This record gives sequence, C-alpha cells and structure tokens, in this order.
Amino acid sequence: MGGRLGILRRVLAAGAVAAAVITVVAVRPATSPAQTCAPTKPDALGPFYIPGAPERERTGRGLVVTGSVRSATGCRPLSGAQIEWWSAGSSGDYDDAHRATQRTDAQGRYRYETDFPGKYPGRPPHLHLRVTAPGHRALVTQIYPTPGQTAVDTDLVLVVN
Repeated sequence: MGGRLGILRRVLAAGAVAAAVITVVAVRPATSPAQTCAPTKPDALGPFYIPGAPERERTGRGLVVTGSVRSATGCRPLSGAQIEWWSAGSSGDYDDAHRATQRTDAQGRYRYETDFPGKYPGRPPHLHLRVTAPGHRALVTQIYPTPGQTAVDTDLVLVVN
C-alpha cells in the first residue's frame, strides 16, 4: 500500500505544480517593458495650425475617430496625452469650428467626432493632429479617411525623448 500511496502523492504534487504554472502564466501581463510599438509616422503640420483650440470632443457629425495614444517603449497607454485637431470644413476652408483640443482618458483612449473633411485643393480629404505627452516627442501627423467612411480606428504611438 505504501507504493500506491507514494504514487498518489506524486500525482497530486505534480498536479499542484501544474496548476501553479498555469496560474503564473495566466496572470502575466500582456506587455513587457521590453516590448515596443512602431511609432506613428509624422506628416506635415501644414499652414493652418493655430494653438489653443477649445477643449471639446466634437466639431461636427459623420466621422468618428477613435483609438489610443501609446508610448513606443513598452506600448503603454499614455493617460492625459493632449490631442489637437484641425481640418477643413465641408466648404473646403479651415475654420475655428473645426478645431479642438482633447485629452486621453486613464487608459490612453480618445474619441473625436467631426464632419467629413471638405475638399481642399490638391489634397485628399484629411484631418491634422498634434499629439503631446510628458517625456515624449510631439507627434504631428494626418489621418486620411476615404470618401464615405464614417469611422477610423487608429492608435497614435509617440517616441520617448
């Protein structure tokens, strides 16, 4: 009976070890500090940037832009990052009605709604944005929705200083 009891103890002990390994793997974070995200490619600032746009999450209706702001190092979300938006209105002219500033939430997420950008001579429809966060380089880029598109989901990845 000592043989069978010994085998049973070893099987139970092996099961406990396996359960501990599964638990450790299950609670391991999805991102490690060594992980990196590809930085968002910069694009032209353009001649119509004006700092100090009002804080708001909507400047129109019809195009919703969502995503998160992340650090290239560790891919961690950047809470409180500032995003400045500006675009041409439906007439194709830049105006104060299509300028906004907003901050990301605690998980680095944002949601911005605006009118579909108007036709601007020589350019496809586009939204300008400037993203800043402490300890990171400012990012100036553009988003190019296609005609008829109503939603864009894009993460914005900043480079550490």
